Amino acid sequence: MSPNASAPRLGDLERAVMEQLWASEEPAGMSVREVLAGLPAERELAYTTVMTVLDRLAKKELVTRERDGRAWRYLPAGTRESLTAETMRASLGNTTDRKAALLHFLDGATPEELDDLRAALAEVEQKRG
Repeated sequence: MSPNASAPRLGDLERAVMEQLWASEEPAGMSVREVLAGLPAERELAYTTVMTVLDRLAKKELVTRERDGRAWRYLPAGTRESLTAETMRASLGNTTDRKAALLHFLDGATPEELDDLRAALAEVEQKRG
């Protein structure tokens, strides 16, 4: 996934499709038909709808695709965590007071989330020396 100035926003269907791709254990990726089969049946989606969503995700550089005969196979371009981090960076980049935004975020954090943050900061500091 390439770093963008603003992180791509996902609609409900795009997120559901990405969840299918992230959950897949198929190293060659998934076809449109396989993604469609994995989506909840109550959505009653057409094949072409899922194909359009995957095409949009490819244009947003959130998935890569490779020809497999006449069809395409799709793979996520990055992890769920990398997309979340990109979204967080873009959100912080859109504010005039990053410190205030971070403080508002942390003020609502649970003790477990604060522990995770401390551990993540310690890991980053250790990597940077």
